[in-house]
Amino acid sequence: MALGRGLGELLGEVESAYVNNNTDDYTSKVSDLDISLIQANPNQPRKIFDEEKLEELSLSIKEHGLLQPITVIENDDATFTLVSGERRLRAHKLAKLNTIKSIILNIDTFKLREFALIENIQRDDLNIVELAYSYAQLINEHNITHEELSKKVFKSRTSITNTLRLLQLSSYTQQLLANNKITAGHAKIMLGLSDINQKMVCDSVIGQKLSVRETEKLVKALKNKNNTSPKKQIKETSFNFEPLSNIISKLAANGLKTKVEKNYLKIEIDSQEDIEKISTYFKSHS
Repeated sequence: MALGRGLGELLGEVESAYVNNNTDDYTSKVSDLDISLIQANPNQPRKIFDEEKLEELSLSIKEHGLLQPITVIENDDATFTLVSGERRLRAHKLAKLNTIKSIILNIDTFKLREFALIENIQRDDLNIVELAYSYAQLINEHNITHEELSKKVFKSRTSITNTLRLLQLSSYTQQLLANNKITAGHAKIMLGLSDINQKMVCDSVIGQKLSVRETEKLVKALKNKNNTSPKKQIKETSFNFEPLSNIISKLAANGLKTKVEKNYLKIEIDSQEDIEKISTYFKSHS
């Protein structure tokens, strides 16, 4: 299914609705809504909010008011579901305000997820793991390519592809990355390692405060160790050539050079005549 109009166009309509209070298929009027009637967006990709920044935003709203309304859609039961502006809504609650200026959008539930994800990607920094999951959700649910997504969120295709690769990391590594215990530079180096080795590298990075370059050396050493095949053990057996001593002596008496080593008897041949001597010997003793 193709995506609807992009976020840029939607925001243009929102701004128009705010200034002119006009309506169309996507937007409606700006209203002061009771905060208790607004439900969080269940598809909100952001899970971690900086409490200190929320407090700063709350104080700013108290002093200056809300400069940019949140956006919501109206539900059948006269409640509303948040599309964008989760930080603004949380700041209002922190400020103990009862209402919040809101733009009511007229969009279907499917587009709600699209707008929520794109709005967060573009306008409110997610940690890189949340960003990767947001990319994956948009790609999988809307069946679009990395190239098409890059045009939607104004990120390069290469950046999107590299970010999505982080989802191949173990949950342990992703959690440390999301909490800024390790950097994306550290994490990318660990792609391809087993979960056990990723944990060992992560713990080393944190415990020893390894730089990205130092981590690269550690991972390279691990990969080289894993790719080195154990040498095959060659079983060496020494044989008793005493029963052949008579044959060896007779061959030597016929001018043939013989040599016994570990597990073979060597007869040196210098000419066709030597071959005839060997043939004659074995024929006479057959």
